[in-house]
Amino acid sequence: MKRDNLTEPEGRDWGALLRRQQEAFEAVADGRVLSPEETHAILKARAALLATRPEAQAGAGTRLDCLEFLLSGESYAVEMSYITQTLPLAEFTPLFCTPGFVLGITNLRGKIISIVDLRRFFELPEVGLCDLNRVIVVSNGTMEFGILADSITGMIALPLSDLQPPPAALTGIREEFLAGVTAERLALLDMGKILTDSRIVVHEEVT
Repeated sequence: MKRDNLTEPEGRDWGALLRRQQEAFEAVADGRVLSPEETHAILKARAALLATRPEAQAGAGTRLDCLEFLLSGESYAVEMSYITQTLPLAEFTPLFCTPGFVLGITNLRGKIISIVDLRRFFELPEVGLCDLNRVIVVSNGTMEFGILADSITGMIALPLSDLQPPPAALTGIREEFLAGVTAERLALLDMGKILTDSRIVVHEEVT
């Protein structure tokens, strides 16, 4: 879908912002490690895109660029605007005195990143770890952590009009963090809500 001609009355160059985000999306999909400067540019572009007026978004037929991945055999998606990079699940250190959904921590270019296992957080069936596991590093500019994926399926431009409310049969904590579900049963995570939920923040300390 071409969106290079999108502009905003105040003169903001949406085409340039979208191109910059697309370059970042391609880097993430390739598994390339982004520099701090590139990460900052992604977050800055995301903030600008989120500032779009709702009526302008509706008129443009909004699509969300998302990364699709698997959890316990189910398909989930995260908006690319929240993702700074992906990496293989290599070495990580389990932590004591943390909730069961915290898989552990890993060292990312000298920065300690927590890895959250959403399967446990959502009370989904667990499957073993394998070479296909990936860590999707997500951030809102304040909170940052990695989420464990069984595997990454690919990228998708998801029309907002395709999203429906979660089915009534879907109950429990997972329902709180879904922005919607498509007819193909692809569940879009409300990553903004996940990143600010107090249950994700670990306050316990090892003594």
